[in-house]
Amino acid sequence: MTIETDLIALKLRVRELEDRLKHLYTHLNITYVESIEAGDAKIIEMLKKGNKIEAIKIYREMFNVGLVEAKQAVEGMESRMGL
Repeated sequence: MTIETDLIALKLRVRELEDRLKHLYTHLNITYVESIEAGDAKIIEMLKKGNKIEAIKIYREMFNVGLVEAKQAVEGMESRMGL
C-alpha cells in the first residue's frame, strides 16, 4: 500500500467513526458542545473557590443534564484536578 492509499483508508475510517458517534449522540439524546473550554474554565474557577454547587449548576446548564449526572461529572473533574 502506498501512503496515499493508507491516508484515504484512514479518512474513510474516521468518517465512519464520526457517523457512529453522531448516531450514539442522537440515540442517547446528547447535545455535542463544540467548544467547552470557556465553560470548563467557569466550572474550574468555581471549584477552586470551593463553590461546588455553583459549578454543578453551570455544568447542568451547559450540558442540559440532571443533577446526579452533573454532580458526578463535576466531582470527577474535581478529583482529576486534585481539588
